[in-house]
Amino acid sequence: MIINKLEIKSLNLVGAFTITPQEFIDSRGSFYKFYNEQILSMIGAKPYFVEEYSSVSKKGVLRGFHYQSGDYSQAKLIRCVSGSIYDVIIDLRKSSATFAKWVGIELTAQNKISMYIPRGVAHAFLSLTEGATILYKADNAYYPEYECGVIWNDPDLDIKWPLENPLLTEKDRHWPKLREAKLFE
Repeated sequence: MIINKLEIKSLNLVGAFTITPQEFIDSRGSFYKFYNEQILSMIGAKPYFVEEYSSVSKKGVLRGFHYQSGDYSQAKLIRCVSGSIYDVIIDLRKSSATFAKWVGIELTAQNKISMYIPRGVAHAFLSLTEGATILYKADNAYYPEYECGVIWNDPDLDIKWPLENPLLTEKDRHWPKLREAKLFE
């Protein structure tokens, strides 16, 4: 579907979407519209965000899988503004038709695609380039005491990462497997 020339594409995970921006190019350069309230409302997202983050990662860094539990869960709108990342999400909602399924897509500064990640979904990304920079908005505040995770290489999920030995934090090396993780109803 196209609204105001923003293209929405459903991903194979309930409630997850990509949004391709509207582009305006003239003799001065370019201008992009990445989302609007109407688009977010149509996909069932809150039309506002309470926090915005940016991260810059070295090539080969894998961050995640991260999420917050219970009422502190966050929906996110993420895009890569420099370089490229392989972005992966896992459905942790037991009542979802796509529970325990994952989706991975490449987000790049060139394709300018944003991914909407609903609440109850874990998120991770692998930096494919040096200095890959992402921006993401969240619809709920970050509370470290509710932070949870799933191990990036859970054999039950069989995620096809484009790199076998990513750079990880100690925390990301020790998250539980999905079957042991805190899930959503």
